[in-house]
Amino acid sequence: MRAPPGLARLLAARGWGRPPRRCLGAMARYGTEQRGRPNSPDYRLYFKNADGKYISPFHDIPLFAGSKEDKEIPAKRSKTTGTEVLFNMIVEVPRWTNAKMEIATEEPLNPIKQDIKKGKLRYVANIFPHKGYIWNYGALPQTWEDPNHTDNITGCCGDNDPIDVCEIGSKIRSSGEIVQVKVLGVLALVDEGETDWKIIAISVDDPEAQKIHDIDDVKRHKPGYLEATVDWFRFYKVPDGKPENQFAFNGEFKDKDFAVEIIKSTHEYWKALLHKKADGGTIKCTNVLVSGSPFCCSEEDARLIVQSAPVPVNGDSVSPEVDSWHFFPK
Repeated sequence: MRAPPGLARLLAARGWGRPPRRCLGAMARYGTEQRGRPNSPDYRLYFKNADGKYISPFHDIPLFAGSKEDKEIPAKRSKTTGTEVLFNMIVEVPRWTNAKMEIATEEPLNPIKQDIKKGKLRYVANIFPHKGYIWNYGALPQTWEDPNHTDNITGCCGDNDPIDVCEIGSKIRSSGEIVQVKVLGVLALVDEGETDWKIIAISVDDPEAQKIHDIDDVKRHKPGYLEATVDWFRFYKVPDGKPENQFAFNGEFKDKDFAVEIIKSTHEYWKALLHKKADGGTIKCTNVLVSGSPFCCSEEDARLIVQSAPVPVNGDSVSPEVDSWHFFPK
């Protein structure tokens, strides 16, 4: 039944009665396929686009939300809400979980896998009063922190990964989900001598997204969250016997404009990587959609890569030790 014209206009003015078009389809355009056994070293999460083609989340998902999946690098295309550019985020780790899931940068098609240290699956420790990751954690596609480039701000080289994102929205996301986010600021972490930028962002469909536009708005509307973020990154490796992490700018968050410039620079490093203008070392640049890249493979090659992975089976149990709390003096 159609609403009367007057009521329809009122509903439209309040944003009711129609879908939020800015947010529709981010995940619908992509799917995932599990291979191997969850909670084991052989578990992998591969990605597909809307056409069912296997793709690399690292290389084939556009950085800018709204960019077309055609055969161009979508560096100059963007989707805006007002003056805000939206970015695609690949969720690796849902909030309040511990498994260190990450894009496998050294494997063809770069599926998500669980990190392994010293032969064991990696879980981040719970440092009181936190449980696991305190945001939805992931990365921006088509970015790369070049380990051959010394950052003139931190004085350290890049960490050889896509740039990391902490999504501070209210919803707990799923590993492999693609979320459209707006960037709010950035924290300059120096992790074991490497530059490791942490982008602070919020999903554009979050209920608070319309009142949070920059890092100062986070301080106003989510008091304590940024301080907790600094503490989390400072101490999260201490239970493993490593020293506290350090920060540039004395742990001060930089604003949105600063963060966007950092993202743009990492996007340029990625473009150099995909066109053999930078030494990627063991990074796998296999892709399906990046035009002009010497690493582009056929759909059939991509399918064979996925089919060569172990078949999906039921997962292993997780050790109760993962839920233990660690306490450190402040």
